Amino acid sequence: MTDTPARLLNLLSLLQTPREWPGSELAERLDVSPRTIRRDIDRLRDLGYPVEASRGSIGGYRLVAGSAMPPLLLDDEEAVAIAVGLRAGAGHAIEGVDEASVRALAKLEQVLPSRLRHRVSSLQRATVPLTRGDGSTIDPRTLTVIASAATGRERLRFGYRAGDGTASKRRVEPYRLVSTGSRWYLVAYDMDREDWRTFRVDRVNEPFATGARFTPRELPTENGDAAEFIARSMTRMQPELRIDVSFGAPADFVRARLPAMLGAVEPTGADSCRLRTVSSDSLEWVALRLALVDCEFEAHGPPRLVEYLSGLGARLTRASSAGPGGSGNE
Repeated sequence: MTDTPARLLNLLSLLQTPREWPGSELAERLDVSPRTIRRDIDRLRDLGYPVEASRGSIGGYRLVAGSAMPPLLLDDEEAVAIAVGLRAGAGHAIEGVDEASVRALAKLEQVLPSRLRHRVSSLQRATVPLTRGDGSTIDPRTLTVIASAATGRERLRFGYRAGDGTASKRRVEPYRLVSTGSRWYLVAYDMDREDWRTFRVDRVNEPFATGARFTPRELPTENGDAAEFIARSMTRMQPELRIDVSFGAPADFVRARLPAMLGAVEPTGADSCRLRTVSSDSLEWVALRLALVDCEFEAHGPPRLVEYLSGLGARLTRASSAGPGGSGNE
């Protein structure tokens, strides 16, 4: 193999497998001399790839963790698997899957060959996700278009459906995507309304980048924090709930079953804890999350949460005592 760039790529692909390669085996694989392999290893090191060499009769080369993330080579199956996984996570705003994941998906889909993009889309169409919360899902392409436009500082156009069903066309300068753990939001400057706005991404349709570049404006929060801007917007949209709930279970047990965004759980004993927090989430969502903790609990406030839980408990009791004459589904 006399084409040096192609040989380096093939060498890198071999080294990215989790094993140690003897120099003689690499030379045989690439049809070159061991001396050429040593020179190629030096070239990869110069490019920032941390290749470690071990001495001895069974010594060889392997790629190790370095101080920076070098470019990775993926085969077809690996690229499809990663793209499908990122799409699945991004489309449902899973906690821990944030804007960085969407940016990674945007970069990957930009360079995927058409045959692989078709495979990724076919796999996604053939699977049915198990949704949670209000069941709202997002086309991953919507996320990747928005993320690419925000990263590239490119103006966006899209259709938007408000909470009351009103449809409108928007022209915006996208600033950031923010995941709250249950939904994705876009923070953007609305050019027609000449003000900052937040948009629920599951209500965005047919977004496209216009090609017009823009200089980012200063977001009216400390340090330009988009998450803080979203929190303020949600607070203005609905009244806060001052939650006070006691749980009959250890604090670690409850923390593992409540979203971190809901607040800090403090232990009150070996087998009890308490949640005192302020939430701008809906009453129904908070009640559902409390019920899903799967332990005894008592709501001390606010009164409307106590009342809602009482009504919910009564409905569930009636449902469980309806007897065998129901739908017959199992």
